[in-house]
Amino acid sequence: MARPRVLSGVQPTGALHLGNWLGAIRNWVDLQKSHETFFCVVDLHAITVPHDPAQLAEDTLKTAALYLACGIDPELSTVFVQSQVGAHSELCWLLNCVTPLNWLERMIQFKEKAVKQGDQVSVGLLDYPVLMAADILLYGADLVPVGEDQKQHLELARDIAQQRINSRFGKKDETGEPIPVLTVPEPLILKAGARVMSLTDGNSKMSKSDPNEGSRINLLDPPELIVKKVKRAKTDPTMGLEFGNQERPEAENLLSLYALLSGKGMEAAAQECASMGWGTFKPLLAEVAVEALRPLQQRYGELRADPGHLNDVLRQGQARASAVAQATLERVRHALGFLPGPTAT
Repeated sequence: MARPRVLSGVQPTGALHLGNWLGAIRNWVDLQKSHETFFCVVDLHAITVPHDPAQLAEDTLKTAALYLACGIDPELSTVFVQSQVGAHSELCWLLNCVTPLNWLERMIQFKEKAVKQGDQVSVGLLDYPVLMAADILLYGADLVPVGEDQKQHLELARDIAQQRINSRFGKKDETGEPIPVLTVPEPLILKAGARVMSLTDGNSKMSKSDPNEGSRINLLDPPELIVKKVKRAKTDPTMGLEFGNQERPEAENLLSLYALLSGKGMEAAAQECASMGWGTFKPLLAEVAVEALRPLQQRYGELRADPGHLNDVLRQGQARASAVAQATLERVRHALGFLPGPTAT
């Protein structure tokens, strides 16, 4: 029986942080053992907002190297760069032409980001959920790991696949059963560590786009900077740490980080820290964060010191991804009525 297929990726903008690792990438490492996994660096999404062209390629390589350093195995997973598979852009255009404009205008993240950008907001920012749908649908993903903030985008991908492609352009077999053009993906909600919150606000998710560097611990932060950030993390005046108290979001977040990074789990961490003061707890959290990231940072350094190996991984990933993506693209092109590509005589 074929393993369920999973696709996910992150943008190469900003530095990957604990939230990316604990909430997503660490779960990808487990998924690759039981699923057919495709993990891409979504660099086309990175230019929907103003970006530095001189930095984009370096950030793309850094993100790919961090995937591998975190434990993504190119023997088990297909690791590739989105822009190196041209089918993403072409399928996005085909889906654009069947997606109602008002579906995009209701996207919550577009509304929030458009307010910040004002007159400089681009068509790409409005349209990137369709590109995200193309990313997912190209690979026939059965499951897509998503956080709460991305569920609306996955719903859009599902609606495009089912309502705008399969129902309008799909055929039926001899028994009258529909033959879908595209696989309709299901969400894979990963709960453990899925929402790592900011060090400066326990009610806000840790984010690469937060202008306050102290709000997050980046995966490549040196030990002294990690200690500094943890020391300055927002707390409350109550002695002892606990889970489940909605009036203490910072305690919940920092204790969750300790439970995850130490590997002790929530119950043991809660018992250990139930009567602990912040002055004792923060150095403990900083220590486990430094030690948890040490092997990852060492592996990252080794990968960047051998650019040939990293390029080989991405080249092989691009070849595997392109083969799958092109087959899907040709199926959509045929369903929409385009001529097939020219063949050799």
